[in-house]
Amino acid sequence: MPPAEARRSARSATATDADDTALRTLPQTLLAHARNQPARLAQRAKRKGIWREYDFAHVLEHVRSIALGAAALGLARGDTAVVIGENEPEHYWAVFAVQSLGAKTVSVYPDATAEELHYLCEDSGARFIFAQDQEQVDKALAVAPRLPAIIGIAYWDDGGMWSYSHDLLHAFDALLAAGREGHRRNPERFAREVEAGSLDDLALLTYTSGTTSKPKGVMISHRWLVDNASRMRSALPIEPGMEYLSYTPLAWITEQLLGVTLGLTLPLVVNFPEGPDQVLPNLRELAPHMVLFGPRQWESIAATIEARMLHASWPARMIYRWGVRIGHDVHVARLEGRSAPTRSRLLLPLAELLTLHAVRDQFGFLRSRIAVSGGTAMAPDVFRLFHALGVPLRNIYGCSEFGLIAGHRGERYDLETVGPLLDVDPAFGAPLQARIEPSGELLLRGGTGFLGYWHKPDKTAALDRDGWFASGDAVQRTERGELVFLDRVEHLVKLANGHPYPPQFIETRLRFSAFIKDVMVLGDGTRPWVGALINIDMGVAARWAEERRITFSTFTDLSQRPEIRALVRDEIARINTLLPDGSRIVRFANFPKELDADEGELTRTRKLRREFLEQRYEALIEGLYAGANDIDCAIAITYQDGRQGVLRATVAATDITRASPR
Repeated sequence: MPPAEARRSARSATATDADDTALRTLPQTLLAHARNQPARLAQRAKRKGIWREYDFAHVLEHVRSIALGAAALGLARGDTAVVIGENEPEHYWAVFAVQSLGAKTVSVYPDATAEELHYLCEDSGARFIFAQDQEQVDKALAVAPRLPAIIGIAYWDDGGMWSYSHDLLHAFDALLAAGREGHRRNPERFAREVEAGSLDDLALLTYTSGTTSKPKGVMISHRWLVDNASRMRSALPIEPGMEYLSYTPLAWITEQLLGVTLGLTLPLVVNFPEGPDQVLPNLRELAPHMVLFGPRQWESIAATIEARMLHASWPARMIYRWGVRIGHDVHVARLEGRSAPTRSRLLLPLAELLTLHAVRDQFGFLRSRIAVSGGTAMAPDVFRLFHALGVPLRNIYGCSEFGLIAGHRGERYDLETVGPLLDVDPAFGAPLQARIEPSGELLLRGGTGFLGYWHKPDKTAALDRDGWFASGDAVQRTERGELVFLDRVEHLVKLANGHPYPPQFIETRLRFSAFIKDVMVLGDGTRPWVGALINIDMGVAARWAEERRITFSTFTDLSQRPEIRALVRDEIARINTLLPDGSRIVRFANFPKELDADEGELTRTRKLRREFLEQRYEALIEGLYAGANDIDCAIAITYQDGRQGVLRATVAATDITRASPR
């Protein structure tokens, strides 16, 4: 554990502390913290195996120096700065520094390509780029000649940068030194810039995932951020001083709300892992009070737990299954408002001793008081598994444009729903109201509302329905007033016979399987039945095959093995039992290659680019519906070195009802 216990009493605070910051911009809140409690721990990052701590005085000094250094290069109020890199203190500092000057930020996924970076810089009118390291600097320098508005590129990790020389390029050390000199010459300027800020200033642009068109920049003000952070507090039992691990990319608005806004306004102690590959080890080491992951990440952790059980000895697997069953009997019963069986309540301490405590410890959930899934829907089975393990996982539902809408709250909530509407502080507008159209689409109003898309008034106007925001989500409302998320309205599908079915419902439940990484459900008005394309989890499936001495060479070879197809078929058959006859998957095929964001098959948040996939795998889909058993495919691919090629494979189609795949 990091040396946190000795300082905990110094960091304790009441909710009133956070309330004082409600009507301030983020930089104004940072300035107030640094003045009123400079020694309070704000951030912690692991560097070369050692946890380094930063109090508010330290954070402010860096933010001020970065801001004044960038200002000396020409960054000014109203400008835009792009930040590309992993979640590290410097990423946060750059965001706060830019906002201190009255400018706005665009955080970019660290694995974005140079072309994606170019689009975001061009669309947002970026004037400055903050880059993490050599990899990100290379992207920035590649696009800079096409971006004449760029006045500077600053990087904070100088590894491998000793030979780089460019008029636009500035090391963070040099930027900080220039900023400190600027502060020495004019010690009032930074505070003056910060105090000139307004809640209605744009704080950032967050870009949509671009699943159906080019990403659009959603305008986010400081008022919007503080309003939505307040809504989050209304649903979650968050307390000042809680430990939080910042891992989900800042390009995702939920991290901007939790790690950035609540982390600063509440405040939390925001921790940063040593790197993306060290998230789980660092999570275990820290055991933070609060964790936020997207549904895919929670599903991945659940799949990892299940996969590790596949490798355990027979007695260990039996004990684990027994312990989870006892935990389910007690914790899920309490969640659903039922009385747990007396026998299970008596056996729970033994289950904790033998397995549940160890699993939570292994994955860093020992102290988790708040566990949040934000983003798209997730299978209730995943929620139930974590509750059975003693992790109080709950959902927060919203969208980038309108903000947070609903969430699980209290000790009891329905896992099939995303919860009731969240509360809005009267300082930020009227309470949230929801209306459901005959089509099932959710309309909303209240709170700060949707501020619009950057430089796209026509796209903004298209979402206005007589003063209501059109969410594009299809929902139902329970008798208790809780929302049930079904799918995007545009994704609700009717088959040729008119039978409607919910693709996302099927996909989220299938992704709970340890062997399935991604699912694309097929079937529309031209198709007579539901089909599916499956992207197997190479790591889990390969280990399973190796244990059974099933030989394979490549992903393509493994995905088409009869034994692997039988595994997937059994998983689909299980989900089919939850669906009416007309909605059940009839045939499926496994993708012959892993889906890849760099190939344009996935967004950076691992959402399927369906239209692109339908075009790329047209031969496979047509063969599946034509009744073919073996389908020849030729798929254009791009290698890591940029070379183009074609993957040729014969893909086997599998009927769900068949006893065994041929």
